[in-house]
Amino acid sequence: MRRFTTVLTVLLGLFPISFGLRFVLDPYGAAAGFGIDTWPTGTAAGYLAVKGIRDIVCGLIILVLLALGERRATGVVLAIASLIPFVDAIVVLTHDGTVATALGVHALTGVVVLVDAFLLLRERSTAATQPVPVGDHS
Repeated sequence: MRRFTTVLTVLLGLFPISFGLRFVLDPYGAAAGFGIDTWPTGTAAGYLAVKGIRDIVCGLIILVLLALGERRATGVVLAIASLIPFVDAIVVLTHDGTVATALGVHALTGVVVLVDAFLLLRERSTAATQPVPVGDHS
């Protein structure tokens, strides 16, 4: 189960990085898939790059914590970060987006993030599962 949780966590770190890069490199293409029809134009379109950078940083935080072996901290961060897709779903619903996108993309992502957070938080530390050496019996 630990391996599954690790792979899921890595994916949950890589996905926002990929979304963020798309918002930085192709803001209108990325925005079209978010679920809201009207997007900022002119100087207001700078908010799309802002969203992209924040997505990239969120993904990097998850990956760095995991790489440092801070699985419990990663679980806490993921539990908190699960608010992002749930709020995104609310934003889509309250701005004439489709229910399918709000629930099928954003809310479902929030559930997956919460499941991964739960799995990380319920893990026992590897030190706790290793037998304690008693000494040399030779």
